[in-house]
Amino acid sequence: MKISTTLGFDGDPVRYARKARELEAAGVDLVWSGEIYGFDLVSSLAYLAGQTTSLELMTGILPIYSRTPALIAQTAATIDALSGGRFHLGLGSSGPQVIEGWHGVAFDRPLLRTREIIEICRKVWSREPLTYEGRAYQLPLPAAQGTGLGKPLKLMSKPLRQDIPVWIAAIGPKNVELAAEVAQGWQPIHFIPDRFQQVWGESLKAGAAKRSSDLGPLQIMAGGTVALGTGAEVREAREATRANVGFYVGGMGAREKNFYNELFQRYGWVDEAREIQDLFLSGRREEAIAKVPDEYVDLATLAGDPGYVRDRIGAYKDIGVTYLNINVISEEPLKVYEQVKAWAE
Repeated sequence: MKISTTLGFDGDPVRYARKARELEAAGVDLVWSGEIYGFDLVSSLAYLAGQTTSLELMTGILPIYSRTPALIAQTAATIDALSGGRFHLGLGSSGPQVIEGWHGVAFDRPLLRTREIIEICRKVWSREPLTYEGRAYQLPLPAAQGTGLGKPLKLMSKPLRQDIPVWIAAIGPKNVELAAEVAQGWQPIHFIPDRFQQVWGESLKAGAAKRSSDLGPLQIMAGGTVALGTGAEVREAREATRANVGFYVGGMGAREKNFYNELFQRYGWVDEAREIQDLFLSGRREEAIAKVPDEYVDLATLAGDPGYVRDRIGAYKDIGVTYLNINVISEEPLKVYEQVKAWAE
């Protein structure tokens, strides 16, 4: 397995670049970040492309509604060229609260749009004249919808790679099936290797049956928070895991549509998921987080004595995870990254 971790831009470019170079030196293979309504992800990753030499860079995720398909393709080709072929295009739908609230775009047909955007991106990278007859996108724009002056254009610059890896962030059954069918990689969240087949097995099997052999095996990025030992850092890692999933299950999205709450129920914690959401949405946030089961925390956190953590890493490797995604809690985090890298290989 390779090692990946998150690295978001906090507004300080010096610190941002230094952290990336430190992670690179510690053996981390890939860093990724998301884009919600803070600093934009494209500019920050392009900056890192010039500050690093071997570190893979990934959008995790670029929301499919915030840019046109052709612009997404242009962006990917640009960062891939700037980084010397180290870029991964991670796509996802985000959610209606962000897409409609921040971007003012209707959150409609996410599966269809994801599929069509990937197809358009690959056409752009192949440098063929861009024509596309989809249900969500038509290129050039039909005359009835515009001036009628649109022409089939092709990418002016030759991309470094025509097969830039595409990842889909997905947890719903149909989204995961789509990832297994059309993407090079799949990025889930709140992943428990012990319940991998129970929750996603059928979706992955269905997608794999329609997958082109040209894409190769599906890459999977999953992991958890790491802390080694038996003291305060382990307790901090466990509570960080509890707080993170409690926030998503309880407060991310609307009561009627919370993808993370639905995932928690598919894991088997149906009553707990509903109680966490009820408490969170009634303003009792701390009580909601406290209701996250210890069993979930045990299974989702890579925290404990080194032998135990090494065994848990093996559980991810055994089910086919290719990028072990970790965040480290330690006074010497770079040493822990180096240790986990050795265990994962």
